[in-house]
Amino acid sequence: MKRIINLDINGQAHEVAVGPHYTLLQVLRDELGLLGTKKGCDTGGCGCCTVLVDGKAMYSCMIFAMATQDRKITTVEGLADNAVLDPVQQAFIEAGAVQCGYCTCGMIMTTKAYLSSVGSHVPDDLEARRAIAGNLCRCTGYQKIVDAIRLAASRRIVAGSEKG
Repeated sequence: MKRIINLDINGQAHEVAVGPHYTLLQVLRDELGLLGTKKGCDTGGCGCCTVLVDGKAMYSCMIFAMATQDRKITTVEGLADNAVLDPVQQAFIEAGAVQCGYCTCGMIMTTKAYLSSVGSHVPDDLEARRAIAGNLCRCTGYQKIVDAIRLAASRRIVAGSEKG
């Protein structure tokens, strides 16, 4: 039996009818048309469905939609401010960390959460690789993604911003 729940997604309120077995991924893609969150393995093994729930990176295929009521959900669509990309999104483009693009949104969301958690620290390559360990990429070989993480982190220092 479906139940109406209220979700805060990208700063907007959504009232959605969901069954008890609906995952957040299903609701985002199928009910709300937010297609930036990709469906990959559907078992929490690839990371391409990563979103932020209360600022923490979570696999949306592994959390029931009902469990996210009254929590702040951010998808990749919610990072840009009007037409201005988030610094993490911009760094991924500039570093060429976007090849086929399937894992990109999950990588960006994981990076966003990671950089928000480390303050003004600029990670070295190993720290950046550990930060994205739950995300798989079949195209880039990861170095460009690591470069993007470091670029985004270094720009926060230059801009004097503690914001992810």
